[in-house]
Amino acid sequence: MLYLEDKRSLLNKGIVHLLQVKDSDIRLMNLYQCRHAIDNSIHIGGASSATIPMVSLFYGGIINVNVEEPAAPGQDMFVLSKGHAVATLASIYADLGYFDRSVLKNSRSVSSILNGHPGPLLPGVHVATGPMGQGVGVAQGFAIAGQRAPQFDVYAVAGDGELQEGPVWESIMFAGYKRLENLCVLVDNNGGQLDIVTTLHFPYNSLSGSFSSFGWNVIEVDATKYHTVHNALLEFKYGQRDGRPTVIICKTTKGHGGLSDYMNTHKATISNAILDQEDALQLQQRGAREKDFFTFFNQLEGKEYADVKNAILKHAEIMGFKIDGETIQQIKTAVKTKKAPVRNKKINYSEPALPKLEVGKPYSAHKIIESCMKVFARDERVYSVDSDLASTSGLQAGVGFADKYRALNAGVAEANMMLMGEAFAILGNNTWVSTFCPFFDWKVMRRIAVGHQERLEIIAEKNGWLSEGHGLDLTMVATAADLETQSNGATHMGNDDVMLFNEVAQLKIINVSCPRQLLGVLKWIMEGNKGLVYMRVLRAPVNAVYAADFSFEFGKAYKVNYSEDADASIVTSGRGVYEALGAAKKLEEEGVQVNIIDMPSIDASAIVQLYQSGKPVFIAEQNNGYIWSHFRKILFEKETNINTKKLFAVNTENKNGLHYIHSGTYAELAAHYGLDAAHLSETILKVLKTKKAQVI
Repeated sequence: MLYLEDKRSLLNKGIVHLLQVKDSDIRLMNLYQCRHAIDNSIHIGGASSATIPMVSLFYGGIINVNVEEPAAPGQDMFVLSKGHAVATLASIYADLGYFDRSVLKNSRSVSSILNGHPGPLLPGVHVATGPMGQGVGVAQGFAIAGQRAPQFDVYAVAGDGELQEGPVWESIMFAGYKRLENLCVLVDNNGGQLDIVTTLHFPYNSLSGSFSSFGWNVIEVDATKYHTVHNALLEFKYGQRDGRPTVIICKTTKGHGGLSDYMNTHKATISNAILDQEDALQLQQRGAREKDFFTFFNQLEGKEYADVKNAILKHAEIMGFKIDGETIQQIKTAVKTKKAPVRNKKINYSEPALPKLEVGKPYSAHKIIESCMKVFARDERVYSVDSDLASTSGLQAGVGFADKYRALNAGVAEANMMLMGEAFAILGNNTWVSTFCPFFDWKVMRRIAVGHQERLEIIAEKNGWLSEGHGLDLTMVATAADLETQSNGATHMGNDDVMLFNEVAQLKIINVSCPRQLLGVLKWIMEGNKGLVYMRVLRAPVNAVYAADFSFEFGKAYKVNYSEDADASIVTSGRGVYEALGAAKKLEEEGVQVNIIDMPSIDASAIVQLYQSGKPVFIAEQNNGYIWSHFRKILFEKETNINTKKLFAVNTENKNGLHYIHSGTYAELAAHYGLDAAHLSETILKVLKTKKAQVI
């Protein structure tokens, strides 16, 4: 037994020697990136200190990845949460064959897929990172999925500076609670950050104690040495697991591994003279490490060590080395990554099993969602994550009915909810997340949208590594939208969320009114490949308006009632549709006929047609004017001259501009802003009478 242990130890020592040689090669590739970057710059400090952990992970026999098919299920997943270390990631991925080494040249330029922080433009990169504290949450979502068959492990590299971000601790707490023993986070504990590279702005009294208190297995290592980091990774990979996620705290310094102290910084523009000097010193060090390897390797004499030597040689080959005589040559790896197969994103379900809705009868949105999810979630690709009052969405009850392990609840950690949702969507699932409408984290949403856009760009490229079906299908359900929050106060009111998120690129916004329309939207999303959807739903029950043959189409407005002879039109959405119906009834008593246009998503052609009708258009919204903002934008783009006297905005923006709504019952709030049926009909009647008098 001792003999076997000795052989295993010798094999590991041989691997460590090879890792040290690979370290030199990766650092030389990093310097090459800097020399040929569009701005001759590189995030050298964090890239250098992260090199030992990342080289150990990718070349030490730890992570199991499929370079040919990076999107294939069942392989281990990696997330570079500290996106500043993109140079090291790119060097490793080029060396492994995810893409050609030519990509390392001209990085950061507009023509390059290698940006200042990583994203899915780069083959093999699943998550766009850079904003701090978010990658760990996505890795946690991967790990949750990885506990189901086919099972896999998940690794993330995080910086100690980004641990000052709040969302990362939401994820750390949840991962400990979920006992994600297949998750390993390596913290690059280099003790510095952007503003102060030699120290953190505020030090951690006990980083290990913090992780331990949240149920993590903690390993602290000296990350200036390969054998300590490699042994820690071996312990995670092959040791006995006890249900806890693992954190390896890699204690090092900013810029470690750079031989000039010029490298001990966050980001640097490095002159050719210093690059030449650093290149020469790194090559010199590589030669010394090569000699150390052969000194060790040549001591393994005799038949009893033949299998160890063969194993070392085999590992060297896997690492991309050719051992020839007394030299270790780096083999230039051909590009291995192929275009991913097309993903079928359509969710399979039984249409007859969906709820039957009757016109004129009231239904609650969360009950519609719950009933539908009980049907949709029979397909194992449907996931949901709730945060802050799951009862208002219906997701957890519906998905959990089919499979409780695919229906998660993040407590009140909305950012973590979104990060888990992104992870499930990256893996090809139709994912739903939900909270009160104002509580979605804008910073997280924006980064998710960046990653989704990069996916769409690469899918559209003929030679891109992703294909159709590899975008994100992630629906964000915002409950209690517009005035539905009622008496919960200004912090909770949903009159501004839609305006804020209107500026998030790639996001499809849908304001749902009728329960039948909601059913149509759900079915539309289940067709797959719908991307990022922000769906705002009502909290209180409303009557079904649309008939059984209703079919939802994004970018289309719907005529709830319409006549060419109408005196005016009301454009609205959500509960505003019902107030418009009430206003139309009151106006009819006065001999006035109005059309009602339900615009759950922006319909540019309908906006132009309404304007060109020459009749007054009232844009009535229970928020700060989402549709109204699109009226202005679209008409400005499409029309040469705009007669603003035809357009009337009725919304929650007051004469003093944007503001936040305070508490009140729905009836009080709707009346206060002139958005209930009575006030809306009075406003329309007053305008029409004034115009009629002007004509006379």
